[in-house]
Amino acid sequence: MSDPVEPDYDHILRSNLERVFNERDPQRRAQALAELTVGNPVMFEPDAVVEGRDAISAIAGRLLERFGPDFAFVPDGRAAGHHGMASLRWHAGPTGGEPVVSGIDTAEILDGRIARLWVLLDR
Repeated sequence: MSDPVEPDYDHILRSNLERVFNERDPQRRAQALAELTVGNPVMFEPDAVVEGRDAISAIAGRLLERFGPDFAFVPDGRAAGHHGMASLRWHAGPTGGEPVVSGIDTAEILDGRIARLWVLLDR
């Protein structure tokens, strides 16, 4: 019996951070979500459960609008994962400035796509 091939967890979670949560164009963000997530992904934030690609896209867009044009999410190191679960540490803030928030994205990956995403913030 051979071991199943693990997906590239680092690529998946970095792409989610860069192509979804750093993307200001709603159409490109929607395309990224279509490529990176299952049909009905669920995102667990500290104070909300967000269901569906459109709702996740709206949250990402509002974050970027709220924090301004120089705000960006930056991965810290590489994602670690196995058996369908992966985590990527990140920080966010003004480009070139001090981070204003940091956290970890932990995702359940099904068939190479994000099914559920937990956004864990460092308080």
